[in-house]
Parts: sequence; structure tokens; C-alpha cells
Amino acid sequence: MPFHIPATAEQISRYVFCPGSQARAQRIAQRFEGMQTISEDRGIVVYSGTFQRIFMTACGTGMGGPATAIALEELGQLGADTFIRAGSCGVLQAEQSPGDIIIASGTYRSGGTSGEYLPPAFPAVPTFAVLRALVRAAEALGVAVSVGVGLALDAFYGTRNDAVLGVVHDAGGRFIEMESDTVFIVGQRRGWRTGALFTADGAAGDVKPEWGREAYRLAEGQMIEIALQAMVGLAGEDGAR
Repeated sequence: MPFHIPATAEQISRYVFCPGSQARAQRIAQRFEGMQTISEDRGIVVYSGTFQRIFMTACGTGMGGPATAIALEELGQLGADTFIRAGSCGVLQAEQSPGDIIIASGTYRSGGTSGEYLPPAFPAVPTFAVLRALVRAAEALGVAVSVGVGLALDAFYGTRNDAVLGVVHDAGGRFIEMESDTVFIVGQRRGWRTGALFTADGAAGDVKPEWGREAYRLAEGQMIEIALQAMVGLAGEDGAR
């Protein structure tokens, strides 16, 4: 049994949602039929159940690369091999606002954890099949999204990466958050499928504004639906029943 997720392989699906927020993991799991709480140890919450007859798991990993890597590694030990991060993010471009939904096509690696897996020059990108499934799900639901590259870093309040943030902004970067680089790189190193999408909770230069909370809340629900339908699509391609 893993050190931090006391569970058995039978309790964990191969199909996992891995938001940083424990509350969002619960909101995803509330869409499951027969939802069960599997683990609540060390701040890593895990739920399993079925959605459209597909057995799925939702895990709130906690914030940052180290916690995310631990959660993915231990879920992988229990048989998980497909991970979708459904998270929140800040945005970098002036035209973006709270409630925008962004699907990641790649992440600039400014965090430290991914460097323990693969060298810095190795790109942090999602698995194409997962990226495609997310885009297809958004199109089928009629939800407007953007697809692009962003930045992941370790220090929410840090300043060392201000120059990097400027470079990513100038190159058209769409998001800033703390976990997608780790999800992509750990998945690449271990041979797992990964993807990520985010709901913007702020505007450029305005972090988590009060005026954007309602737009964020509504879009978060749409993001969750995109993630669920994308996972159903992936399971269908796998021949899951």
C-alpha cells in the first residue's frame, strides 16, 4: 500500500482527475454515481465512483509540484495511467478575464519538481490524445476555450521568476499556475497519459478579484463537464465499458 494514499488497486481507477484543490476534487466526484471517499490522508483527498458507467477517480493533490508528484506516483502504483488536471490559473494577456477556460498545449518549466524527473530542456507537454479529447469535448458542449502555452512555478508569492513571466507573456502565454509542468513531466517519465485545463480566476495584473468570482464559479462547472466528457471519450477509445 502506498505511503500517503492508503488504498488498494481495486479502489482506484485508471482514469484520474487531479486538481490541486481538494474542494474541486469533491465537486468532480459529486458527479459520480456511487461516490466513495477512499482517502483523506496528508491533505491528499481521493474519491472514486462511476460516471456514464466508467469507473473514475478524483484526487485533490494539494498545491505545488512536490505534492502533485507524490499523488500521481502513488495513484500510478495503484494502476492509474490517465490523468487530467482540472485547475485554476492566473492569466497573462490583457484580453483575458475571470471565467476564461484554457486548455494547456504546453508549459514553461519554472518549478523544481519536474527537474527531478527529466532535464530542463525536455518539454512539458500533454499527451496528444488527451489534449485532443479535451478540445473535442469543449466543442461538443459548445463551450468557448482557448488552447495555449503557459507558465508553472513553485512560489505563489515569489519574485525570482518575474523576468521569466515577462518572457512568457511576450510570447503569448495564456496561463500561470503551479502544477501542470509536474503532471506532464511525471507522466512522460512514467509512461502515463496526461492533460490539463484551467479556469481563470483573475485578469492580467489582478489576482483573484472579487468582481470575477461569479464568472469563475460558472466557468469552473463548465470546465469540470469538459474534463468529464473528455475522460469518457478516452475511455471509449480504450474500449472501456
